[in-house]
Amino acid sequence: MNELKFSQNQPLVKPNIHFIFILSILIVVVLSLSSNLMAQGDLLIFPKRVVFEGAQRFHELNLLNSGHDTSRYVISFVQIRMKEDGGFENITQPDSGQNFADSFIRIFPRTVTLAPGEAQVVKIQLTKTNLLTEGEYRSHIYFRSDKKPQTVGEKDTTKDTTAIGIHLVAVYGITIPVIIRVGESSTNVNISDLSFNKVNDTTASVKLSLNRKGNMSVYGDIKVDYISQDGKLTEVGKVQGVAVYTPNLIRRCVINLNNIPGINYNKGKLHLVYSAEREDRLSKLAEAELLLQ
Repeated sequence: MNELKFSQNQPLVKPNIHFIFILSILIVVVLSLSSNLMAQGDLLIFPKRVVFEGAQRFHELNLLNSGHDTSRYVISFVQIRMKEDGGFENITQPDSGQNFADSFIRIFPRTVTLAPGEAQVVKIQLTKTNLLTEGEYRSHIYFRSDKKPQTVGEKDTTKDTTAIGIHLVAVYGITIPVIIRVGESSTNVNISDLSFNKVNDTTASVKLSLNRKGNMSVYGDIKVDYISQDGKLTEVGKVQGVAVYTPNLIRRCVINLNNIPGINYNKGKLHLVYSAEREDRLSKLAEAELLLQ
């Protein structure tokens, strides 16, 4: 495979001031309305996940510093296990049936310094594809804010040199998954364990389990519609970006339902759809109904 060559003079890596200003405005105004935007602290990243499949060999990430101070970000990889409740924990060794992707990914640059309102493109390249076997590989790209404990010009206000002082500095970090898929997907999903919980007249929720089978992970949105006895349909809940990563077989979810006048959830039914966005359209992954009584 011919690898993509990165030049130190590539304009996409270090845009000029005019391009930065335009890109900043576009990202803040337009992409902030998109569910594909990730934000943590003052760092905005688009898109919020990277998937290599088919003939794709490289992706680009758009970074934007939306804060008021210049920040330096260090880019690395972390390995993550997803728990059944959707929580994450860091690991160093893959679980059975899990493959890490970092050995096959090149990132450039690995450090980024952004002034307030400045944007930059980070390139992600797929490498060593001849070593990939069929299946899915996943790692997470970690963007860590490299802040110094004391900024330039900050005065040392310590008066008693014999006293012990503690200076806490918040370190912001954000991760996004990078996934490599090799071969055809055999994955399917179904919804089970549906239950309804009504605490009072204004607070209600629905519990469910997403059951994954196959060789690839799934990612999509869950929409909950209330269907009245006369057939009227009203959207009452939605959760975006719900993943079931390999090797997990189940993801348990709780969705809070909206308090909408005229809907008391005593009768009718709930219709749930788990769907993924593919080629500018929604593809249904699973659906289920729960009768209310």
